[in-house]
Amino acid sequence: MPGGDYGELGGSLPAIASLNASYSTSLSIPSPYLLVPPAERRAISDVRRTFCLFVTFDLLFISLLWIIELNVIWDSLDKEVVHYNYRTSFFDILLLAVFRFLCLQVGYAAFRLKHWWVIAITTLVTSVFLVLKVILSNLLSTNAFGYVLPITSFVVAWLETWFLDFKVLTQEAEEERAYLAMVNAACERAPMIYPRAVSDGQFYSPPESVAGSDEDLDEEGLGRKAVTAQEKEYVRQGREAMSVVEQILAQEDNWKFEKNNDIGDSVYTLEIPFHGKTFILKAFMQCPAELVYQEVILQPEKMVQWNRTVSVCQILQRIDDNTLVTYDVSAGAAGGVVSARDFVNVRRVERKRDCYLSAGMATDHDIKPPCGRYVRGENGPGGFVVLKSSCNPSVCTFIWILNTDLKGRLPRYLIHQSLAATMFEFMSHLRQRITDLRAAP
Repeated sequence: MPGGDYGELGGSLPAIASLNASYSTSLSIPSPYLLVPPAERRAISDVRRTFCLFVTFDLLFISLLWIIELNVIWDSLDKEVVHYNYRTSFFDILLLAVFRFLCLQVGYAAFRLKHWWVIAITTLVTSVFLVLKVILSNLLSTNAFGYVLPITSFVVAWLETWFLDFKVLTQEAEEERAYLAMVNAACERAPMIYPRAVSDGQFYSPPESVAGSDEDLDEEGLGRKAVTAQEKEYVRQGREAMSVVEQILAQEDNWKFEKNNDIGDSVYTLEIPFHGKTFILKAFMQCPAELVYQEVILQPEKMVQWNRTVSVCQILQRIDDNTLVTYDVSAGAAGGVVSARDFVNVRRVERKRDCYLSAGMATDHDIKPPCGRYVRGENGPGGFVVLKSSCNPSVCTFIWILNTDLKGRLPRYLIHQSLAATMFEFMSHLRQRITDLRAAP
């Protein structure tokens, strides 16, 4: 790195952790997992097998209660089954358990569905039927089983719903992302975004970076370099995030338009394997690219002075001339429905011939472990890109790529609505900051 370039970068290098402090669904895989070759996968996961056993228990338990209710079995069988009466018989509750068993076993054991619609139907049918049964029948005045069977059937059905939604689907999704990440890491040159073959034209080949190199630099000379194993891991994570950001930029034709504002800023989305839905803000700015680069990328600590979407921006550690670890706390969103989150991110900054890039993703750091004050969010690969204009140096294009998992059980539609609004709000603050700087003497 030339001495002049380091003078510009060394004073306040990289990293913005999640500017708005982020809002998606991503998984940061610890390094030990990335080094282990992927093992053969089970045909059916342990948690799904446990769910299927619980569904079987549901049928057997309801059947046992129904048999106990028969008292003198053969006499009651004639009354319960042969001369079935909706108001006096418990046989339909047994059939309801059989219905749940068949639907759930076929859906989640035979076809291994990864969606909640089957159990939603069975729980809805069970709930409606049992409520009507209790209201219209005479079972409550018959004996104790008038209470036990309907209540048991109702509770077990909702326990199955909770177990599938909060345990089976969630854990399998995390295991899927982890497995795909291991497969990806096992292939030395495998593309990070595309699980299929793509043409050469689909990839973005950025101009040569002048921000740093892999050459060893002594601390008293041109700059810093990663020394410890942990620091080298941070550098690896930063390069990984940068690679994903570059490939997202190459796929602009595949960005899905979501909404824009009156100024002309636009928000797009892109589904990324291993990381999920990514939001992309693209805005045209009436100022030189270097000014935006200075305010958004080089000075993260000062962002709290003008950006109301974050309340804390702190650099925890500088790893090398291009990599650092940051800590950010987001302001609340959606009228306070989404509370403040904190984030620890590794960031890598590079200067290209025609653009400036800052890319990062979630990481861990001993200085800022999770605490009870904030919910710890996780950012997937994302960052900021400032594109220079080839014909007019006084204008530029600003791109913000955001992939985040806010954690907690927040409605996804609420998060997605909040993201676009937060990104537009950030652009408003950034434009005001640029205006104030240009107006200052």
